[in-house]
Amino acid sequence: MADYYEILGVPRGAAEDEIKGAYRKLAMRWHPDRNDGSKESEEKFKDLTEAYDVLRDPQKRAVYDRYGEAGLRGGGGAAAGFHHIDLSEALNVFMRDFGFGGIDSMFGNAREGGSVRTGADVKITLPLTLEEVASGVEKKVAVKLLDACDRCQGQGAEPGSRPEVCHSCNGAGEVRRAQRSFFGQFVTVAPCPTCKGEGSVIASPCKKCRGDGRVRSDKEIAVQVPAGVATGQYMTLRGVGNVGSRGGQRGDIHVMFEVGDDPRFERDGEDLYTEVLTTYAQLVFGGEVNAPTVTGSVVLSVPPGTQSGQIFHLRGRGLPRVNTSGIGDLHVRVQLWTPDRLTDREEQLIRELQAVQKSVPVNRGKSFWSRMRDALGA
Repeated sequence: MADYYEILGVPRGAAEDEIKGAYRKLAMRWHPDRNDGSKESEEKFKDLTEAYDVLRDPQKRAVYDRYGEAGLRGGGGAAAGFHHIDLSEALNVFMRDFGFGGIDSMFGNAREGGSVRTGADVKITLPLTLEEVASGVEKKVAVKLLDACDRCQGQGAEPGSRPEVCHSCNGAGEVRRAQRSFFGQFVTVAPCPTCKGEGSVIASPCKKCRGDGRVRSDKEIAVQVPAGVATGQYMTLRGVGNVGSRGGQRGDIHVMFEVGDDPRFERDGEDLYTEVLTTYAQLVFGGEVNAPTVTGSVVLSVPPGTQSGQIFHLRGRGLPRVNTSGIGDLHVRVQLWTPDRLTDREEQLIRELQAVQKSVPVNRGKSFWSRMRDALGA
């Protein structure tokens, strides 16, 4: 798995301008048009653009910094919010971000007879509990979306009338102009200012939607949340967002996951950390204590002579790994419980013990922090 920072040659703390400058310099060097379309230059150009596309986006970058490339696929399957970029997408990102317009516009591939606008994407935040993350869950979410107007069937014209061909662009929906760049001369395409790229104008707008072809409505959508997701990950629901104006396609809905804190656990990826209190007798003589899991509890056998602060690893008791096989671990730290009140009998016994145990041994083995480093593999 490639390191996106290494691909662009920037440090992990690089600012947005530094990332953009590094990408522009390398992308111009490896652009296929400057390398006779060689396969090597195409692959390098795609890798550069994929790295730039992730690191320039604060949300994608935050997920990548914490979980790597696997975290960017937090949506699962074809609905995931991330995929490896192809050459046409890479060229489109380069042209758009550096002032040359999209690649479709540069080569005149706009839809004949006017553009069909895709509806705006919608972003929603979906709160989850740790229990829901552990098993995966289907959530019903209420959203406000733009739907096709039922009076004009999404066309924007009052019933009985029809949109007319725009005389400024003759229905093309676009105007063209020549532009010079370091690649040579290109013909760029811009939406027609008269019809705003529609290719048609409406003389009698629909009274319900005022010519837009859309009305706002309340919808309920089902989100199938995969097990193991974390805060900051997301999934994209394709083609279920706002409908485009005057017959345009639907946009997407981006679902951002927000997992609530659970006071019983600290989470590190798919691993969970918790603490259980034990009595002095349980540490000395050994015994069984109940350790919490996300969905219940598990019995932990404490061997005789256990030190307070010791960590036990329970394999497969953590959270599922998102979009892959395997389950994380539960790390249980046993901690000596000190009562704040004593009965007369308890006080008597402890004072007798105090008289016998004057001090702790000088050589008492590894410290708590040393054991923590060993447990974490540091």
